[in-house]
Amino acid sequence: MAAGTYRQKPVNKEPDTEPAPSRWFKINGSPDLLLALTMVLFVVFGLIMVWSASYDFSYNEYGDPNYQIYRQVLWMFLGITTCVTLSTVDYHRLAKFAVPIMLFTIGMLVFVFISGQERLNAVRTLFNGSIQPSELAKLTIVIYLSVWLNSRKDMLHDATWGLIPFGIIIGVLVILILMQPDTSAAITVAILGVLLFYLGGSGLKQFIIVSLVAGVAGYFLLTIFSSTGSSRFESFFNGLKDSKNSADHVIYAFEAIVNGGWFGVGIGNSVGKYTVLPFESTDSIFAVITEELGLLGAMFTVSLYGVIAWRGFKIANRAPDMLGSLLAAGLTVWIVFEAGINMLSLVGWFPFAGNALPFISYGGSSVLMSFIAIGIIFSVSRHSGEQTEAEEWRGFSATFDLRGRNRRRSVSRSSRSERIDQDPS
Repeated sequence: MAAGTYRQKPVNKEPDTEPAPSRWFKINGSPDLLLALTMVLFVVFGLIMVWSASYDFSYNEYGDPNYQIYRQVLWMFLGITTCVTLSTVDYHRLAKFAVPIMLFTIGMLVFVFISGQERLNAVRTLFNGSIQPSELAKLTIVIYLSVWLNSRKDMLHDATWGLIPFGIIIGVLVILILMQPDTSAAITVAILGVLLFYLGGSGLKQFIIVSLVAGVAGYFLLTIFSSTGSSRFESFFNGLKDSKNSADHVIYAFEAIVNGGWFGVGIGNSVGKYTVLPFESTDSIFAVITEELGLLGAMFTVSLYGVIAWRGFKIANRAPDMLGSLLAAGLTVWIVFEAGINMLSLVGWFPFAGNALPFISYGGSSVLMSFIAIGIIFSVSRHSGEQTEAEEWRGFSATFDLRGRNRRRSVSRSSRSERIDQDPS
């Protein structure tokens, strides 16, 4: 080699797409241990509270005080088994099933109108109330949009390929759910969709447009399809002005919460569940928890969801690629959002929506879908620290700024290329 010349290092061209997973299962990675411990606490605590809240209703309705707790144990077992299995499956495999899952969900939502059972003036469930397709729709929208946004991250600013298809995807699900009607599920799907669209890299202008359109469209759809939606919002605003004008459900829940005080009346001793509280093992179970375990029990419940939020966003932040980040962040937001709506609505701080309290409320669909979500989050956590892309995926300072990741990756790539070109060795 002539004096004064330098050998240039070869520059490895980075892949434009994420490499396909090499195997279905990944059992050598470690799932998040704090999240796993939290789930153990949820299982134990949830079963205790469902037993306490349901045995009087189960006896009066089915002649067996253990009817609901037995069914909850079965659904918990199925949920835990599914969660553990999914935690070992490479989450990249979900990309192949995103479209079939979406088509299956739409089919189930349509099938509800054909052979669904009417309960409380709504047709939402199948197979004697065991399956509620709107719960599946919440999980589906996170999985499908995570895969869809990941594949179109460079085209989201083009309305033809980004904004319009996104609107169609969300609109179809929301309209089918509102026709049941299930107002709370429709709102949840819409909010999750808009949030993921922003996390996936849409511009601020697009995000504002989508939010405004969703808000206006949601108002008119609620007025058209849901007779209870407008009345619930009216009760909410009336309650903010004067708590005595709140919905009866909120008033009864607040009475139970006040009766619990700091330390509660003891497990099994709730008065509200025997008298005025409706849906004591499902929608109102947080009121039962607070009455029996007091404000300390309520704070313990809230702290469990706080740990899910903390660990879920941490896993999203450490995910090796955009798909993992979107899945972990979206599923975490869904679980925490559901819990927040349930608890806030019972104290009159949010329009009453009838959302289940994840991992605690009685109900097969809610339990199973929630555990599936946690299983996928565990799968992402097993890949934390890996480099599935040429540049490590660490660019955003907060979980809700995936676009910051892309910008920093671009800067990092260009600066790295400059260093290689200038390297004299």
